Amino acid sequence: MSRFCGRLCSPCRHGREPLSILTVLEAQRDSLTPGEREIADTILGDPDTVGRLSSGELARRAGRSQSSVVKFCQKLGYSGYQDLRLEITRAAATRTAASGAVHGSIETDDDAATTAAKLLASKLFAVQETLSVNPADRLDAARDTLNRAVRVQLSGVGASSLVARDFTYKLQKLGIAATFDADSHIQMANAATLSYHDALLSISQSGTSLETLRIAETAARRQATVVTVTGLQPNPLAALASTTLHTVTDEERVRSSAITSRDAQLMVTDLLFLRLVQMRDDSGGLIAGAADAVAPLKL
Repeated sequence: MSRFCGRLCSPCRHGREPLSILTVLEAQRDSLTPGEREIADTILGDPDTVGRLSSGELARRAGRSQSSVVKFCQKLGYSGYQDLRLEITRAAATRTAASGAVHGSIETDDDAATTAAKLLASKLFAVQETLSVNPADRLDAARDTLNRAVRVQLSGVGASSLVARDFTYKLQKLGIAATFDADSHIQMANAATLSYHDALLSISQSGTSLETLRIAETAARRQATVVTVTGLQPNPLAALASTTLHTVTDEERVRSSAITSRDAQLMVTDLLFLRLVQMRDDSGGLIAGAADAVAPLKL
């Protein structure tokens, strides 16, 4: 994948809808040059209006030259500004139609109803965009890796550790030898015992968490297959993976903890779990057996 590419998923290459240009700009904003970032921020700040502007008008709003806008379009993979403007218009319209709720940053003076509406819109956005960036073949490649591994280790720190623990329990219900420990030192020690028969599923929205990255590096050196669940932006964790599943978040609007990133990660791991259930003939009996085993404890 190139460092900065807007046409990550054009229909002619992958047979599915192109990735929203707004999603690409948000995810890869930090990897842009300062000048590119000014143009991207102008687009992201008001995509509805930008969709009606000429290239010269966009340049003036961004404080850049018109040639800079043209080069920006070409770097994204578009033949010219008109193609980019059309994609911006489409993406803005899709977001408006999909949210069905107030989609804005949650402020301290918002009342309960407004806060709830904005939170719901942010969560829906994160889940819908996350679904759109993970094609079925990549999801099933990750599923197949987990299914054939002798051992599966889960890795994640902070909020990602909660998702890793949840998915570990689900895998164990299917009889998969999955392990997870919240202590990153123990994660590292376990990764050092993996082999080419095993797999590591590493979860990190940023893809730069030091502990998670070092654990994945250790697993890779042991020739274990590394699968990652991480953000869309280029990051060193994704570079280590044989299969990378992406998450898209709306944390900027929520402005509090890892709320939408956790939702996006859970969507990906729940999808993997369901795909495993669908492919394994013994899954129904194993899940029922686990339910029967714990039933007496609920009395």
